[in-house]
Amino acid sequence: MKTYTLITGASQGFGKAMALDCAQRKMNLLLIALPNSGLGALAQFIKTNLDVDVQYLEMDLSTTESCFSILEYIHKHEISIQYLINNAGVLSRGLFDTLDTTFILKQIAVNVTTPTLLIRLLLDNLKQSERAGILNISSMASFFTLPKKQVYGATKSYITAFSKTLNKELRQHNISVTTICPGGLNTTTRLCYQNRLVSWVTRQTVLNPEEAANIAINAMLQHKTLLVPGFVNQCLMFLNKILPEFIKDRLTNRELDKFPPGKLQTSV
Repeated sequence: MKTYTLITGASQGFGKAMALDCAQRKMNLLLIALPNSGLGALAQFIKTNLDVDVQYLEMDLSTTESCFSILEYIHKHEISIQYLINNAGVLSRGLFDTLDTTFILKQIAVNVTTPTLLIRLLLDNLKQSERAGILNISSMASFFTLPKKQVYGATKSYITAFSKTLNKELRQHNISVTTICPGGLNTTTRLCYQNRLVSWVTRQTVLNPEEAANIAINAMLQHKTLLVPGFVNQCLMFLNKILPEFIKDRLTNRELDKFPPGKLQTSV
């Protein structure tokens, strides 16, 4: 039976890189992304050049109705989902008192509500595969206290904790739940420029999306639980456990002060 890998936020950046990586592994795809984001052109390119079946839906994932629409499409077309990759996310924007409430609620909806609901809605479908997997895209921000990433970091902390517990629950159904926590990714022109402004050490934590995608898909297929990609990132995770809080605050504030107020974004 033909199976599919569902990827949200698939039209650009990290999601696009993972879609191409999966297609190169001959995995059929169901791609989800915002309207007018180039998803149709990407789907056609993959179908033409990589010889896999690609279906796609253009929708705003900040509403719960979109999740039910995805489920309805899957039922209507009798699609078997073997892998679910929750990649769609709303990025950081700035200090909390500068954020409007609409943006905050949208960030929580896309980063927390949508992946949680999609997993719940698709569980019965995933259980039909002999071996299935879920890949949730979190961030190193889920482990650090970073000004200007307060809501973003909190949403990713939820994804990290939720995924680890869910992995234990779903083992009995042969469904693995993998969480990848990258640092910065050079996914857009703006982020490439922004990442050049930081210190040498911080620049070493930044990965190209193609490299991170390969690591992430390998981790999912190998049924790993939690992965922080990149040697420097792993070293920072170790240092985070042993450094005093005041030193960590000084280091993070020095990096964040390099960006104008309200202009900070993060790639994952």
